[in-house]
Amino acid sequence: MRVEIVAVGTELLLGQIADTNSQWLGEQLAANGLASHFHQHVGDNHERMVLAFRTALARSDALIVCGGLGPTQDDITRAAIAEIMNVPLERDDAIVERIREMFNSRQREMPANNLLQADVPRGATVIDQRRGTAPGLICPVGNKVIYAVPGVPYEMTEMFERTILPDLLERERANGETSVIASRVLKTWGASESGLAEALADRFVEMEASESVTIAFLASGIEGIKVRLTARGQNAEDARRILDEEEVVVREIITSKLGDIIFGTDDETMEDAVARRLRERGWTLGLAESLTGGLISSRCVNVVGASQWFRGCVVSYASEVKFNVLEVDEGPVVSGQAAEQMALGARRVLGSDVGLAITGVAGPDPQDDQPPGTVFVGWAIGDTVSHAQLRLPGDRPRVRSYGAISALDLLRRALDALD
Repeated sequence: MRVEIVAVGTELLLGQIADTNSQWLGEQLAANGLASHFHQHVGDNHERMVLAFRTALARSDALIVCGGLGPTQDDITRAAIAEIMNVPLERDDAIVERIREMFNSRQREMPANNLLQADVPRGATVIDQRRGTAPGLICPVGNKVIYAVPGVPYEMTEMFERTILPDLLERERANGETSVIASRVLKTWGASESGLAEALADRFVEMEASESVTIAFLASGIEGIKVRLTARGQNAEDARRILDEEEVVVREIITSKLGDIIFGTDDETMEDAVARRLRERGWTLGLAESLTGGLISSRCVNVVGASQWFRGCVVSYASEVKFNVLEVDEGPVVSGQAAEQMALGARRVLGSDVGLAITGVAGPDPQDDQPPGTVFVGWAIGDTVSHAQLRLPGDRPRVRSYGAISALDLLRRALDALD
């Protein structure tokens, strides 16, 4: 089954809201072995919507339309689908009563505009609404099908899981086709997208020949570069086995050519990776932040159970705080020595096993004869006290954000070096 997604709404084209519906639907389709090769956005215009729907049906077996089922004049998805089906719209009295009952239960009178949501293309099957007012639709078009769902994510996801996905899978079984697509993401920090692509060039060619697994590179800004592996299997276990085998190969290639740049898989963040290593050792972490002003601390407390390993943070933005609280030697504060002393001071003040510190120049002006983007990260683990100097690109916010994740990555590597 080839399934296309069309998200309806002029606000999507104007960039006023993000299309999270298509993203979520794409993930669900792939997880269930349903191919989705095209996604479209179209504004609230009848002619352009009809063109988008016809285009989708010409190259796909099924179409999921998100949005345009509301009660206002610009909600015209029902009319556009009726034209595709070459049938009239008919008012469904049962839908009218369900909507009226919903308003009555909230002690409100139903506006007349809501009657539009009871208009159904002749021959369509209604998907009952359980979370709002707009019902969904299953609309046959020859041997193909259009599903229409509300654009409200909370309502859309419930309809998809309850009705649309089972219907799609039943149609696929009727065609004698069953498969599962699964993906795994390796998250990296410290290499460029082109560098990763070059390192995996030979494996990329081998994957294209096998057709059982594919690889893609996803640049994710301040969260690094993601390497996504996607496998198709006869069932979930088969797809997982293929991914397990391919992950081993890809990890070995990346590590041998680019070093220890893989810090997590799938939803694991850099702070998750650091937290896991600290918990394994029963250690706690104390921070001293100057340049980042608390960004690292904020990332740490995003981890569930952070109180088990995270002691706290000294935001030593002013030089006097570094001197008086963290006992940094008076003098230049943008230096490797200052970063190391800050890490020691954080460990002492906060009573932690490990100290991590960052200082630097976010810009736009230089400081201590250092240009903007200069960053020093220091760490204190046991008897080991060390630092690294970084030169980070971008404006002030990007230097601070890059500095936060880079500091956590350096701590991750330092903890790994202990093994």
